Amino acid sequence: MSAPGGNPVPSAPPSYEEAVGINTNYPHPYPVPGPGQMPDGKGMNPPPHMGQPPPANNPITVQTVYVQQPVLFYDRPVQMCCPSCNQMIVTRLSYDSGALTWLSCGGLCLLGCIAGCCLIPFCIDALKDVDHTCPKCSALVGSYKRL
Repeated sequence: MSAPGGNPVPSAPPSYEEAVGINTNYPHPYPVPGPGQMPDGKGMNPPPHMGQPPPANNPITVQTVYVQQPVLFYDRPVQMCCPSCNQMIVTRLSYDSGALTWLSCGGLCLLGCIAGCCLIPFCIDALKDVDHTCPKCSALVGSYKRL
């Protein structure tokens, strides 16, 4: 058959599988009922994992984890567990000149205390930075900076 204009009449369009290129021999992701089986699932074989017994129950092991809170260091000794030797300790303090000590010295120099009085901040522990060390292993545990 040909149309009046000389062009052939198109036949039926291709099926969805032909247009998309789906392989009809590829297994379906779900079981397809065979002949004599009802599509509602009756008479179908269950999946292989449903007929097997559940795996044996293994005993549950419980692990207790202690989380140490962060230690805040100030100008007083701190009782803590040393991270280096894992012993309960009270920290040993040592004082070092820091930013506040030098600023205090500079401030006294600006006020006219240049005859040695500007060195007084280096004798006052309350103006110095504090280093906390372990008395057992001498490891530096933490420090407190005044500024």
